[in-house]
Amino acid sequence: MNIQFREFDPFNVWFWLEFSTVPSEIEKQYLEEVFSSWFFLGKLGGFNAENLQVQEMGLDISYMEYEEDAADSGIVALMHNMGEVEYDGLWARCWFDLGTSDAIALDVLINALRQFSRDYVSLETLIIGGENADWPIPENVRQRGFVTEDSWN
Repeated sequence: MNIQFREFDPFNVWFWLEFSTVPSEIEKQYLEEVFSSWFFLGKLGGFNAENLQVQEMGLDISYMEYEEDAADSGIVALMHNMGEVEYDGLWARCWFDLGTSDAIALDVLINALRQFSRDYVSLETLIIGGENADWPIPENVRQRGFVTEDSWN
C-alpha cells in the first residue's frame, strides 16, 4: 500500500483510500469499522504520547507499577469529530478533526490499514490530508472546517 502525505491540518484532515477493486458493501463495512474503532479510541484519549508508561518500560513489564499521577499530569489528547465515510468508485474518503491527539494516532491507523489491506480488502493507496482534484471537497465544508449533516445540503 502506497502511503502519501499532503498538506495536513489535524483539526480538518481528509483521509483518502484507493481500493484495488470497487469495494462490496461488506468491504465498505469493514473499512468503516476500522475508522470508527480508531476514532473511538482517539475520542477516549488513547493516542496520548505523553503517557506511554508501558511502552517506555520495555519488554519486562511483570509487576510494573502504573503511575496514576503521571497519567493524569499530561495534556489531554482527544479526537474531536469524524465525518461519514464516502465512496466514489475505487476511492473512499473520510474527514476527521483529530483534536489534540498525538501523531502516534496516525502510526496506529497506518499500521492497522496496512494489515487490513493484507488480510481483508486490498488497498492501493492511503493519502493523508489534502484534496483529490478528481473528487473535490464541497466549498461549504472546506470553509467551515467541520462536517455536519447540513454541510452537504
